[in-house]
Parts: sequence; structure tokens; C-alpha cells
Amino acid sequence: MKRQVRLLGTSLLMVLAITALQAQKYSNEFLSIGVGARAQALGNAVIASTSDVTAGVWNPAGLANLSESESFQVGAMHSEWFAGVGKFDYLGITLPLSNKQRRLGLSVIRFGIDEIPNTLSLYESDGSINFDNIVEFSAADYAGLLSYAQVVKTKKGRLQLGGNIKVVHRRIGPFATSWGFGIDAGLQYRNNGWQFGILAKDVTTTFNAWSFSFTEAEKEVLELTDNEIPINSVEITKPQLILGAARRFDLGSVGLLPELDLIVTTDGQRNTLMSASPFSIDPAFGLEADYNQFIFLRAGINQFQRIRDFDNSEGLRMRPSLGVGLRISSLKVDYAFTDLGSEENTFSHVISLMLEIKPRKKD
Repeated sequence: MKRQVRLLGTSLLMVLAITALQAQKYSNEFLSIGVGARAQALGNAVIASTSDVTAGVWNPAGLANLSESESFQVGAMHSEWFAGVGKFDYLGITLPLSNKQRRLGLSVIRFGIDEIPNTLSLYESDGSINFDNIVEFSAADYAGLLSYAQVVKTKKGRLQLGGNIKVVHRRIGPFATSWGFGIDAGLQYRNNGWQFGILAKDVTTTFNAWSFSFTEAEKEVLELTDNEIPINSVEITKPQLILGAARRFDLGSVGLLPELDLIVTTDGQRNTLMSASPFSIDPAFGLEADYNQFIFLRAGINQFQRIRDFDNSEGLRMRPSLGVGLRISSLKVDYAFTDLGSEENTFSHVISLMLEIKPRKKD
């Protein structure tokens, strides 16, 4: 009987274990997935060049690139990861303040796995199986970002500053919830075709406070399966620094925009191309080509990792991506084809839309 009970909480405990094991180093890592098919196609190398509503997530300073004529902009994205198991959704808006050099933005993100079976009550007290006791729950992460950006006058070039206040809410069914708060700060500088960007993520360190809630019956099952009952805890997201540089080349009707970003983490040694403790550096590169700003072709590469095979040989793997974009009047449609950088066939399709609502011209 005890052996059977040991199998009851497999699905639930896997979710809880993943949360606990990755709590510190990869806390709130879902925010690193990124929003917008353009960025996904460019290997997420957009810190210096981002200039639309998605900048609220990538680098809030980029919101100041939007002109007064682009007044109100709305962006949305849906993608599915791991063959549709995980669903990632994004909605963002931005609008200018009375001072046209300043902008506000609001971004909402959800990444979740739905329809997870809860088998903690699968067995009755007499040992019989009752499938009617199985209910489904979701493990989902939510984030809301309020962004501000403005242009700062300089003698040469264009300097833009921006910041985010973000609220993070994470929930694992009825069993666990957490709330977190953090601040991001960014800047962009543009001059003679060159574009530079800096983003300090979680600059003040982001804290997530977890609370757990189990019924007495669920606690009994956890004890019978030799599992510890989780207690309330705090998880920390340490600061990251992302540096980006891009250069636009205009070749008649064709434009080229390559960008290189360096992601510097401060939470200990990671499996990245330049790995050390406490700092690790992960590069990302993207290239965008456009024809009259009407149709876009994109390619990118990021997430370099050293993988050791069963024969003890070591190889370098990375995450490649491709994409296209189309601009029709005030509507932008972007598509990306990317994977998670593993051996398995985990390619995903990402589609995002962006709409600009321009103000009426006064007579």
C-alpha cells in the first residue's frame, strides 16, 4: 500500500521540486524568454535596437523611440513551448504623456502549464482507485510591468532613459503562491547609425515570497511518501546587466541591422560560453534585413552551452532562430521559428501582432 501511495503525488511533486531546486539561480527565469516574434527571431539580441511597445520588457528606454505620430501602440504575442505543453502570452500598450518626449508603457505576461492532473486523492482509504477524485490544476507565472521612458537632450546623438516597476505573481494550483516586486533600469544612445543599449535587470534584487497551502489529507500523503512539506520561504532574483550594440546600414532600398548583446549574470557560475563565478557572460547575436521597411528577414543565435555526451565528449550547442515580418500600414505581423537548443525536436512557432493607432489630424 505504501508503495502505491508513493506514486500518488508524482505530477504535483515534480512541479514543486522544480520550483524549489531552481528557486535561487533561475528565479523568475520565465521573464528571460522574451516577448515579440521579432526579438525571438533575432536571438533576443534587441537591447540596443528595440523601439516599439515590446521595449517595455526588453529595455524600457526604447519606448522613447516612438514618435508622436505613433501615439498609441498595442502589441500581443502567443507562443507554445515543449510541443504545446507550455503556453506563453503577452499583451502590451504604450502611449505618450503630455510632454511628447516622455512615454508610459504597460506589459502583462503569462507563462503557464495547464491541465496538470492532481493524483494526491486518487486512492480511497480502503486502497481502491477512484478516478473521479482526480482534478486538474495549472502552474503559471504572471508579471506586470509599468514602464516609463524619456529623451534626454545631449549635444551629440540621442540619449534615452527608462525604467520598470514590475510585479511578479506565481501560482501552482491551490498549493503554492508567491508575490514579488522589482525594478529595472535602462538606457539607449544613438548616433550616426550606431545604437547602444544597457539594461540593469532586477537592479535592486527582486524578492519573491512563497506561501504553501495543503489540506491535512494532502499533508498525510506527503508524509507517507517521505516528502517534506514545503514551508513559507523567500526566493531571490539577483541583478543582471545586459549590454548591446547595433549598427544600421542603408543600402538603397535594403537595410541591414546586426546587433550583439552580452548578458552578464551575477548569481554564480552558469553553463554559458564565458562561465565563471560569480559572473557569467552569455552572448546573443541577431541580424535583420528589410526592404523599404515593408518586409523583414531575421536570424539569430543565443544560449550557448557546453553539453557533455555519454561518451564523455563535450560539444557546444546553441539556440538558432529564424523569422519574417510584414508591415501593412499601421499593422505589423511577425513570425519566428526557434527551438530550445536541445537535441530533441523542440522547435516552436511564435506569432506576434502590433498595431499603431495614430491621432486624428486637426483641421
